[in-house]
Amino acid sequence: MSTVPPPGPPTGSAPPGLDPERLREYLDRERPGLAGGELTARLIEGGRSNLTYDVTDGRNRWVVRRPPLGHVLATAHDMKREFRVISGLHPTPVPVPAPVLLCEDESVLGAPFYVMEFVEGTPYRTAEDLAPLGPERTRAAALGLVDTLVELHAVDPAEAGLGDFGRPDGFLDRQLRRWGKQLDASRNRDLPGIDELHAALGRELPGSPAPTVVHGDYRLDNVLIGGPDDGIRAILDWEMSTLGDPLTDLGLLVMYGTKLDLPDSPISTTASAAGHPTADEIVARYAAASGRDVSAVHWYTAFAWFKLAVILEGIHYRYTLGQTVGAGFDRIGELVPVFIQHGLTTLRKG
Repeated sequence: MSTVPPPGPPTGSAPPGLDPERLREYLDRERPGLAGGELTARLIEGGRSNLTYDVTDGRNRWVVRRPPLGHVLATAHDMKREFRVISGLHPTPVPVPAPVLLCEDESVLGAPFYVMEFVEGTPYRTAEDLAPLGPERTRAAALGLVDTLVELHAVDPAEAGLGDFGRPDGFLDRQLRRWGKQLDASRNRDLPGIDELHAALGRELPGSPAPTVVHGDYRLDNVLIGGPDDGIRAILDWEMSTLGDPLTDLGLLVMYGTKLDLPDSPISTTASAAGHPTADEIVARYAAASGRDVSAVHWYTAFAWFKLAVILEGIHYRYTLGQTVGAGFDRIGELVPVFIQHGLTTLRKG
């Protein structure tokens, strides 16, 4: 999910998880003069992901990120890790918000947090969101997403201070095993084809190119687009970033660039927007700009389908236990077989 707030300045009482007065006291102590007045804050993203707040002193504006309330898996909500990657990438051509400050003292807000620059821009989540741009601007924005991914994968991790940011050796094998375990943790019904897809991915595991910084969830609604050129102003949500196989980012982008053709589905992609480049165009653009061999992109795309099937099955499983709240969760379960079939078809075509 994107971390951009809705229009308008933060208003109202203190949101859950952030006490503006305590934050102001901390900023005055650690960065005197940064905040020029009383702070107000608004929660702009919630749920099980990291919490994101829009904070202002009435003149300046920042974004604060912290783990979810009551979280137990610190490694899944590592503020130091997120802050480190944007700090390493900020001097490079990769557009990220400027890092401001990291606080690991949990007595301030009840959890570690970091402050970063507020960036103006819009995340486009659906084809309907893109419609007002028109075909030409939509195409430019989607191709710009590909070009920015090439820029990310061109960064030398060592030069960015990220040489030890992950364990690239055996990356794909670990990823496949990890998501297989996630599937096992959510098993409560028969899912024809899911084990076949997992096993086939394991048999056809490709050799990885040289490792790069990998975003892990790279798509249009995790970037901010703005300005007269509809350029990418910032890449957001670095929770899943690491050092690994860059083609995993490409495979996910191709998956999100594929039309699902599921009317009224709670899950959608931007691919059906007028002017949106096809999956083949996305791959060709990336290959031409990066110089990487993309002949195994079918594997990476099939893996993306598998991973999303596992995520959706986990959501469905929690729904059956009464652990989800909101509209659309009752239909998530019926989508899982669709994602499995897409994965199998993609792998066989390759």
